[in-house]
Amino acid sequence: METWKTMTLSDVCYISSSKRIFAKEYQSSGIPFYRGKEIIEKHNGISISNKLFISSERYEEIKNKFGVPLEGDILLTSVGTLGIPWLVDKEKFYFKDGNLTWLRNNELITPRFLYYWLITSQAQNQINSKCIGSTQKALTIEILKKFYITFPDIKTQKKITSIIESIELKIDNNRKINKNLEEQAQAIFKSWFVDFEPFGGIQPSEMQFIPLQELCKVVTKGTTPTTLGKSFTSTGINFIKAESILDNHSIDSSKFAFIDEETNALLKRSVIKANDIVFTIAGTLGRFAMVDNSVLPANTNQAVAIIRPDETKVTPAYLYSFFIGNWHNEYYSKRIQQAVQANLSLTTIKSLPIAVLKNTTMNNYDKLVSPLFALMKSNEEENRRLSKLRDTLLPRLMSGELDVSNLDL
Repeated sequence: METWKTMTLSDVCYISSSKRIFAKEYQSSGIPFYRGKEIIEKHNGISISNKLFISSERYEEIKNKFGVPLEGDILLTSVGTLGIPWLVDKEKFYFKDGNLTWLRNNELITPRFLYYWLITSQAQNQINSKCIGSTQKALTIEILKKFYITFPDIKTQKKITSIIESIELKIDNNRKINKNLEEQAQAIFKSWFVDFEPFGGIQPSEMQFIPLQELCKVVTKGTTPTTLGKSFTSTGINFIKAESILDNHSIDSSKFAFIDEETNALLKRSVIKANDIVFTIAGTLGRFAMVDNSVLPANTNQAVAIIRPDETKVTPAYLYSFFIGNWHNEYYSKRIQQAVQANLSLTTIKSLPIAVLKNTTMNNYDKLVSPLFALMKSNEEENRRLSKLRDTLLPRLMSGELDVSNLDL
C-alpha cells in the first residue's frame, strides 16, 4: 500500500452523461437502448427482459456528434438503485440520460480495476453517504467527481483484476452452459407435449390434464414477518424474496433477508423444502426456480408461491419441466389480477392444467430431463461458491491487504 495513490475520481476518469433520447424515438428494433434496469440485469448476468431500441440513423448521428460508449467504458446506475456498474464490451448501444453516468478511464487506471473498485465498500460507502434526495436517491456527476479512489500502479492493477476476472469468467461460463441446458430441456418438452413427436405427432389418448393442485402436496405462499410483529435479523434462516429469484431460474443468495428460528416456526406454513418450486406471484410475475439444499433452511413472503410436488404422482423434475417449457405462460397471463400491483392468486396457480402420462411413459420422459436439471443445479451451486470466493477476495485485493507482487501474469 505504500506506493498506492489516492486521487479524486475526476483525476482518473472522465465523467459525463448521454444526450437525451425522447420516448417517441423508441423503436421495436435497431440499436439497443439501455436504462438503469437493463444495466442492473446485465450486471447480474441475466438476459434483458424489456428491450428498447433507437434507429441506426439516430445512433450514428449521436456517435458522430457526441460519441457513444466504447469497450472499456463504464455505465453506473445513478437514480433509484445506485452504484451498479456495467463494463462495456464490444457492443453497440446507447443509454438513458440521468439514470446512468458514463465513465471513461485515463492512463492512470485500467477499466477493469475501476469497474471492480466501484463494487468495493470504499466506493459504495461514498455512494450511500454522498447521494442526494429523499424519496428517490440520486448521484450527480459533480458528486462523483469528488469521490476518492486509492489505486496501485498499472502492473499491479492488472494482477489484481486477473484474479477476480478468472473467477467471473468461470461464473459466466456456467451461466452459458445452463442457458444451453435450459434450451435442451425446452426442446424436449416441446417435442413431447406440443408436437407429440414420441407419439407419432398425435396427442396420445393416455394424456390427461390434471390441475396442478392435485399433483402437489402443497401450493401456498408466505407472509411478511412484520405483519406478525416480528423483525428481520442480520443472520439466521434464509428469507427468499421475489427479487431473490432471477430470470435465469437461479436463486441469488445475496438478495436474501433473514429471520430467526422463532419467526420461522410462526411461519411454518411457508417453510421451504428441497425440490419445491418457488414462483413469483406479485410485482414481477412469473420468475421461478427449483430449490435445493444449498439455500435451506428458508422461508418466504406473500409475493412468492411455494409449489411442492407429490412425488407419488409426479417427480419434481417432471413438474418443473412444465415451467421451463413455459406451459404456464398463456394460462396465467390471462388471469392476472390488477390491484396496487399485478398479482396471481393461489387459486389461479393451483388450477393450471398439467398434462400427465402413464407412469412408464413419464419415467421415460423423466430420464431425459432430470440429468439436465441436476447439472443446472450443480452449476448454480458452483456459482454460489465462486461468488462467495470472489466477494471475499475482492475487498482484500482492492485494498492491498493481499500482496500480488509475486504473481506472474
